[in-house]
Amino acid sequence: MTIDDQRKHLEFIQAVITRLSTNSFLLKGWSVTLVSGLFALAATGANPTFVYIAYFPAFAFWGLDGYFLWQERLFRKLYDEVRQRSPEAIDYAMVVSKFRGTTTWWSASWSVTLRLFHGTIVLTVLVVMVMLVLSRK
Repeated sequence: MTIDDQRKHLEFIQAVITRLSTNSFLLKGWSVTLVSGLFALAATGANPTFVYIAYFPAFAFWGLDGYFLWQERLFRKLYDEVRQRSPEAIDYAMVVSKFRGTTTWWSASWSVTLRLFHGTIVLTVLVVMVMLVLSRK
């Protein structure tokens, strides 16, 4: 194996990291879109329970975003390990299971950035729900 093999392996790992990051970005967009759409349906008088239904995509996308961030962290650890290997030790393996004990899906889901983004969405759903209940009185 050569230094070019090591570079190629790192490029493969980086491609996975990029794909996971893109998926996370798309999930955030879908989360905002679906929750906003459910708010719009509730506001038009179609059915106010759409606000309550908005919790489902808010929490579902939070969990998925946490999963993608967790996987991204695992692949970053793999990248760091491959970067430090000698070129002769390159085997093109993409196995991240040995890093699973170092980080968890739960810790990724509760990272500061995901808490701020998805927590804001959940809080917004709560505020709209309370406003809806108060406006009925």
